[in-house]
Amino acid sequence: MAAKKYLVRGAVVGLLALALSGCVSVPEAIQGSSPTPQQDLVRVMAAPQLYVGQESRFGGKVVGIENQQGFTRLEIATVPLDSGARPILGEASRGRIYADINGFLDPVDFRGQLVTVVGPIIDTIEGKIGTTQYRFLHVKVTGYKRWRVTQQVVMPPQPIDPWVFGPHPWNYGYGGWGWYNPGPAEVRNVVTE
Repeated sequence: MAAKKYLVRGAVVGLLALALSGCVSVPEAIQGSSPTPQQDLVRVMAAPQLYVGQESRFGGKVVGIENQQGFTRLEIATVPLDSGARPILGEASRGRIYADINGFLDPVDFRGQLVTVVGPIIDTIEGKIGTTQYRFLHVKVTGYKRWRVTQQVVMPPQPIDPWVFGPHPWNYGYGGWGWYNPGPAEVRNVVTE
């Protein structure tokens, strides 16, 4: 009976650890068809002709949006993506791209928002940022994802008592020893779906 109790407790602890580790995966809308789409804009812009036709995945902040006949062009200030293809907050822009999406997108819904786009690289287009000439990478979008930024409260680390999960004849934890961090909770901005 006691062995069964510890086995169940161990299974619960294992499942809890797995749930807390949070397997991050790329949302289906921006998975694309290539297992490794191009994501390094600096490398691509060094020799863009080598990457024409290859699938790419870029993300960042929408700084411009223009509706044209049959498609919408997003101007995106790109930043590196995390393992879930979400733009990493606080990173400096790696450059800008034009991302063409079929159909109409309302500028009110996208201007200033974080997005990730996936699709083949078409070419580069000469344009301007303010009055400065700039060469934009041009991507034909096959999938996109708009992200939200929310706040998350992160508590300081708390003590882990080795006696709570260890074998002992009583059914409650062992208290009194260990360490305690009385530090304040931290509020962080995180990118979510």
